[in-house]
Amino acid sequence: MTTLHEPAFTSGAAALSVWPASAAEPRPGALRVGGVALAEVADRFGTPVYVLDEAEVRARCRTYRHVFPDAEVLYAAKAFLCRAMVHWMDEEGLGLDVCSAGELELAVTTGFPPERIVLHGNAKSPRDLETALRLGVGRIVIDSPSEIARLAAAVGPGGHQKVMVRVVPGISAGGHEKIRTGTEDQKFGLSISDGYAQHAITRILDQPQLHLTGLHCHLGSQITSVKPYLAAVRRLVGLMARLHEQHGLVLPELDLGGGHGIAYRPGEPTLDLTLLARKLRAELTEACTAAGLAVPRLILEPGRAIAGPAGIALYHVLAVKHSGAHRYVAVDGGMSDNPRPALYGVRYAPRLVGRHSTAAPTLVTVVGRHCEAGDVVAADVELPDDIRPGDMLAVPVAGAYHLSMASGYNLVGRPPVIAVNEGHARLLIRRESLDDIRSRDIGL
Repeated sequence: MTTLHEPAFTSGAAALSVWPASAAEPRPGALRVGGVALAEVADRFGTPVYVLDEAEVRARCRTYRHVFPDAEVLYAAKAFLCRAMVHWMDEEGLGLDVCSAGELELAVTTGFPPERIVLHGNAKSPRDLETALRLGVGRIVIDSPSEIARLAAAVGPGGHQKVMVRVVPGISAGGHEKIRTGTEDQKFGLSISDGYAQHAITRILDQPQLHLTGLHCHLGSQITSVKPYLAAVRRLVGLMARLHEQHGLVLPELDLGGGHGIAYRPGEPTLDLTLLARKLRAELTEACTAAGLAVPRLILEPGRAIAGPAGIALYHVLAVKHSGAHRYVAVDGGMSDNPRPALYGVRYAPRLVGRHSTAAPTLVTVVGRHCEAGDVVAADVELPDDIRPGDMLAVPVAGAYHLSMASGYNLVGRPPVIAVNEGHARLLIRRESLDDIRSRDIGL
């Protein structure tokens, strides 16, 4: 079985299995990533701080290119985006999947080719569409009937824009109900079963300035089984066959989105990409052959599976106390830099770094500094019994949906992002300061 990378650990492999492949502990407590000691990163840049292993990001891109050599791989920018990330994706040969004018403009002004970008969104603003057309985005994914006329008008009678249609295949998949997007009766896409998808496609075909290149679907996030993707292929090819029969339409592209599951704690399941690739090719070929269709080019949109395992969040412990039956370890970050435990009940495996402890492990709940009872970083995890204020905790698998979902709650400022690679650490995104926050507050 091939995974995204094979961790090369000579000791502590199980404990470090969800860490970047470069993670090493030359002596107890002295954890290094990308050849840089995490304690040194905290000393130099302060905490909370995100650490991003550049080599891990690039290796995961290369794995996708290797496992899916004939597919177009688009990095889902919503997971985490900055100028360095845009540059890495360009160098590694991936495209980009963006959801707003902001993500799009950051990518293009960094030098990313706009023709390799796809714009998504269930409610695209006029600015989103204007920016996409002005910058020459490769494809726009239509998500609702009202978008068709708006986009056609914006393109103009002499213009031309490639589009796809996001359809809902009616498949339930994903790690939590809030991140399942392939089911009926939710905000994304157009349903196959009630005919809305077919009706929208007919309307698109009546707009000569819109060129329909394919169908798109996204089943959800944190999917660890191949079966939902195969079911989606069958249903989408079935729709393609009906479109061919009704309109003589042959679509050259089929976008199955992303949602590829990763492990946040040792022992959790992940999606086997090699198995997925093999099964998808076979299913797509068989379904198209049966329908008398040419096999479309596959498009994939991984985000979390590329950025997530490459990131680490570092915190300092501020307080330790007992309350009822629980022992609480409070850190200097929390839900403003990672709302995912509160949103989805995500579980993490924090680790003491910066010092070696011989104390027995004890069950604690790591909580944040914010004024919410739900501000929990990691519930019921094992840490050394002598955990104390001043200690440093490292939370792995923090590269996706942390900074991108960070907020200004309690006006604490968002953490910086530090890239590590081959023994060097460099600042990618600086810490948000109180001056930054004050500069936006212009009224008295």
